[in-house]
Amino acid sequence: MIDHVSVGVSDLARSAAFYEAVLGAIGMLRLVERETTVGFGKRYPEVWLNHRPGMATLGEGNGTHICLRARSEDAVRAFHAAALANGGLDDGAPGPRAAAMTSYFGAFVRDPDGNRLEAATFPTA
Repeated sequence: MIDHVSVGVSDLARSAAFYEAVLGAIGMLRLVERETTVGFGKRYPEVWLNHRPGMATLGEGNGTHICLRARSEDAVRAFHAAALANGGLDDGAPGPRAAAMTSYFGAFVRDPDGNRLEAATFPTA
């Protein structure tokens, strides 16, 4: 089981604002803020942003891919919309997807540094 993930970002203030909007759409809050790191989560930090001065923007096909669970299709849509409204790029509009073992509803975005984020919700039946 994974406890948390850390994502390198070139501009901590810009990325913290982006992630606050995007992760807020799926129920995560900014819980910890330090000089070079910000932590987001529901009860404890599950996603950390770590300032990496001089980090170059990642090109398509590079960077981190993190998939986060959303409670509903509406939350997936809100995640995607928040990303686009806060400087992120579309990397896969909200919609049905086929995974290796099941189908799900998901959306993909790129953060301001090019890291790939996904929100997904799985059928309950």
